This record gives sequence, C-alpha cells and structure tokens, in this order.
Amino acid sequence: MTLTEHLRELRRRMFIAALAIVIGAIVGWIFYDQIANVLNRPLTHYAQTAAAHGHQVSLILTGVTDPFSLKLSVAFFAGLILASPVWIYETWAFVAPGLRHSERKWTIIFVCAATPLFAAGVALGYWILPKTLDLLLGLSPPGVANLVTVDAYYSFLLRLMFAFGLAFLVPLFAVGLNAVGILSADRMRRWWRGAVLAVFVFAAVITPTPDPWNMTLLATPILVLLLVAYVIARINDRRRARRRAEAPQWADDETSPIDPNPSSLDEPDQSVDDSGLQR
Repeated sequence: MTLTEHLRELRRRMFIAALAIVIGAIVGWIFYDQIANVLNRPLTHYAQTAAAHGHQVSLILTGVTDPFSLKLSVAFFAGLILASPVWIYETWAFVAPGLRHSERKWTIIFVCAATPLFAAGVALGYWILPKTLDLLLGLSPPGVANLVTVDAYYSFLLRLMFAFGLAFLVPLFAVGLNAVGILSADRMRRWWRGAVLAVFVFAAVITPTPDPWNMTLLATPILVLLLVAYVIARINDRRRARRRAEAPQWADDETSPIDPNPSSLDEPDQSVDDSGLQR
C-alpha cells in the first residue's frame, strides 16, 4: 500500500469515527438534562453534606453563552463515550492491514475487550469524584464559600473520567502487541519493575489530587489488568511455540527462516566423482 493509499485509508477511518461521535453527540444533546443530573450528583451531594457543617458550595454560571457551550461540551463527551466501540475499532482496523492474516482475528477480540474496559475506567473516575471533591474543597478556610463554575466543574470531571478510561486500555494494548509478536511475555516479565513505576507515575499525573489514595486507587486495577495481560501473553507464547514445533511449515503470508550459514555454490558436489558418474 502506497503512502497516498495510507492517507486515504486514514481519512476514511477518521471520517467514520467522527461521524459516529457526531451521532452520539446528537443523542447526548437530546438527553442533556438526564446526563447533567448524573454529572451534578456528586457535587450536589457534597454541597448538602457541607451545608450541614456551615460550608457553602454551589454551582454557578457566569456568562450569557455558558449554558450553550456547556451543553455542547457535555453532548460531545457523551458522543465520545457512546461511539467508543466505533472509534476504537477504526483505530485498530487502520493498523490491521499491516498484520498477517492469522493476526487479524485479534481485531474483534481487541474491540470487544476495549469497550467494557474503557467504560469501566470511566465509571471508576466517576466513582472516586466524591472523595476527590471532599479532599480538594475541604481545604477551603472557614467562612469561605465555594462558588464553582459549572464549566470548570464539568471540564474537571470529564477529563478525569476520560483519563481513567484511557488508562484501562493500557493492558489491552500490551496483549495486542503480544498478539502481533512485538512484545513477548518474557520481556514483560523482565520489565515488571519499570512497568510498576510507570503505572504509578502515570496515575500520579492524571489524578487531580496530591494524596496517594486516589493514585493507588487508579494504579491498582491497572496493575491487576497488566498481570492478566501477562498471563494471556504467556499462554499465547506457549501456544505459538507449540504450534511451530508441531507444524514448522510457514503460511503463505509469513517469511521463511533464513539459514545463517548457507553452503557455498563453489563447493563441489560430493555425490559426483571426478569422472562425472554419480556415486
């Protein structure tokens, strides 16, 4: 496939993904009130608890155009969530033509696993929000009211949920790299110390609070998923090695092994004597 064909393929995949997001955004626009109620619930619950202790917390809008831009942002995020199976599939399908035929079966497995993992990460981000609000807004000095703008609150919440959703896809990409033969289970085992450090650093960066609890809350499920990814990679490597040992032949779209010590063409054929007769 030429570079122009690759660019056309990329444009087509991006158009399909964007169209799916737009359709999902239309659904989010229609059900905006219900979505807004769900997003407002953590802060509303915290505001009720804080009011019992004499601390005022409320959501406000400060601009004339804020309601429209807010509804547009929520609708777009809803479209991103609803269209996640489509844009995840299109992302993987753009890479799939470069894979061998035996590896393309992983496309369906990848998409089927990516969608619930992404949704689980988004749900976890929403679940830890009350604890995050309690920590951050609880730092306000006595007698100071917290008037939180709705756009700032939604931006904070949506970015948190989306970051958690992407974090849950990291182990799946490890399995995908193993499936295409790029990342072996032995290499994952050798890199486990660096992987643990990278996960905690990643969790510390995307969690909005400086406390170690939210960081650990995000890092723990990712590490568990990485352990599951390692087990799957180990099983896949053993299955691949057993298949090659039992049937060393090569498929039509695989390259045959190269002998590192080939025989020279100048060497005489030992099966023929000097008289030209075969022994």
